[in-house]
Amino acid sequence: MSQVTPFVERVRESLRAQLIATAAELLADRGFRGMRMADVAAATGVSRQTVHNEFGTKEALVNAVAAQTVAEFLQGVAQRFMDAPDVESGISAAVRHTLTHAAENRLVNAILTGTDAEDLLPLLTTKGRPVLLPAVDLLAQLWLVRMPWLPDSEIRLLAETGMRLTVSHLLTPTSTVDEAVATITALMRRLIPEAPR
Repeated sequence: MSQVTPFVERVRESLRAQLIATAAELLADRGFRGMRMADVAAATGVSRQTVHNEFGTKEALVNAVAAQTVAEFLQGVAQRFMDAPDVESGISAAVRHTLTHAAENRLVNAILTGTDAEDLLPLLTTKGRPVLLPAVDLLAQLWLVRMPWLPDSEIRLLAETGMRLTVSHLLTPTSTVDEAVATITALMRRLIPEAPR
């Protein structure tokens, strides 16, 4: 009996991952209003009831898609920041990853451009807290290790400022990725206090 349970859990996790991946594709194509649970079920090869049993509501499924998308993005940000030799190059690498990831990820791109999914834009604007807050939390943790002389509240303010600047460039790009990375990095460099001597 105990050997069956881990197998069942792995199958369930695999199904859940498939449903989330399918929903992400449909959201990118059709937006929130155009995506139906029945379409997710059909594209995955399961019954609609299976999708409802797993997530309950369309909103819960979309939240799961958003959580996974944010987790993948934050993992990339963390890796690039940790691999960098110093804070400035870490900021630059993290900003570049954010801007390029948005262009390469179909769902994020649909949210930003409104192409076929104009009703998803609030996920980054008026309903953006589930994206912004985890990103700020992660940046604050990463920066605290590199700048232990700063109080937590100041680190958090810097992290939120950097994230909001980057999201602003995502939503209303006025320059190339290289130019945006240089601008945000230069501004953040000016805002970060020097280490005490």
